[in-house]
Amino acid sequence: MAKYDYDLFVIGAGSGGVRAARIAANYGAKVAVAEEYRVGGTCVIRGCVPKKLFVYASHFSEDFEDAKGFGWTVGETSFDWKTLVANKDKEIDRLNGIYIRNLEKAGVEIINSRATLKDAHTLHLVGENRDVTADKILIAVGASPFLPDIPGIEHAITSNEAFHLEELPESIIVVGGGYIAVEFAGIFNGLGVKTQQLYRGSLFMRGFDNDLRELLQEEMVKKGVDLRMNSDIAAIEKKDGELHVKLVNGDELKAGAVMYATGRNPNTKNLGLEEAGVQLGMAGEVIVDDYSKTCVDNIYAVGDVTDRANLTPVAIREGHAFADTVYGGKDVKVDHSIIPTAIFSQPEMGTVGLTEAQAREQYDEVDIYKTGFRGLKNTLSGSQEKTFMKLVVDAKSDKMLGVHLMGPASGELIQAIGIAVTMGATKAQFDATIAVHPTAAEELVTMKERWQAPVVKAAD
Repeated sequence: MAKYDYDLFVIGAGSGGVRAARIAANYGAKVAVAEEYRVGGTCVIRGCVPKKLFVYASHFSEDFEDAKGFGWTVGETSFDWKTLVANKDKEIDRLNGIYIRNLEKAGVEIINSRATLKDAHTLHLVGENRDVTADKILIAVGASPFLPDIPGIEHAITSNEAFHLEELPESIIVVGGGYIAVEFAGIFNGLGVKTQQLYRGSLFMRGFDNDLRELLQEEMVKKGVDLRMNSDIAAIEKKDGELHVKLVNGDELKAGAVMYATGRNPNTKNLGLEEAGVQLGMAGEVIVDDYSKTCVDNIYAVGDVTDRANLTPVAIREGHAFADTVYGGKDVKVDHSIIPTAIFSQPEMGTVGLTEAQAREQYDEVDIYKTGFRGLKNTLSGSQEKTFMKLVVDAKSDKMLGVHLMGPASGELIQAIGIAVTMGATKAQFDATIAVHPTAAEELVTMKERWQAPVVKAAD
């Protein structure tokens, strides 16, 4: 008779949990997944997939304008928010069904209930009011948007609610300076909403290369987003169907909606982790080692709940590595040092490897190559949007340390470039690659002159 009900019990059916469950089951493990909401997690249900669909929708306003320069006469246009939301929901339902079928095909049992830990091997299924046991447990519950404790915060929304607004507001204030904030500011602005974005620091997109940060600020302002740095909200009040926002500096703003995108908190509250002896960090994240193992020998965690690199592909890789190591007899660690990333801001950005600042901290000599230009399409469309590319190179080894892009299809480009950077490609190997013309991407292999910082003259 089996000692436990399951070989593996996964709490959370997001990208990381689903991948781990499927791979473990394929190795022959008896696996169950508990999910209290919908299978697919943040990315599929209320994150990157619906957000990218909204980004596509928001681009058409510029596309219609661009078409004129190429001889097209575009008639009267209009946008219907409810149609977009309904069509988005249909696609999410389709993806949700695929995730469920893939789990079932692998032989994974799906339990529609919240699961909490009673001890290291026992779980309580809240919705079914029963206990089950498992040899190993994987925590993959993700994270939730953070909201500050200020007066009137109940009037604000997060990205979760933004996907299901009954009506598109005439104006909105987006609070935050990370990729979710800039993406949604671009979405609302492109859909014709008067958009303001507030960030409490001096320059948003902290952690990204400074050239990208500064250029994105310029381009977003050109597109009509009212960016306000060094700004934060002290209180929100609802009057006559409108939100009155008081800033920390005393200024007052009005808007139809206020959306917060100021970080996310790991979903570890009331999960029973402390009772099982699992160590948590200062932000409530689950502390794990290189193999995603917690301080409790049979309990693991992957994805946003560990607060390592909060990206869907990373969670998937962590879940797969866990299953390969624990059930496949392999020794697989996830390298978090080189992660290609796309930011679906407007204009779009792609980045992989070290920023210039990070490279200068870690290496004795760093060479920088960069270029900015109007893309060929913009010469006829009349758009003033700039494309920008930057290469960060170790001067001694010639190894490519980082690549940073801004412009159309940067996300698509950075995936391919990420392969080269992960393989340890050198600048000479980039230079030896024949360019594809006419493309913006050819600049990546034709930048030959090192960038020199301007000489600052001393005052007389």
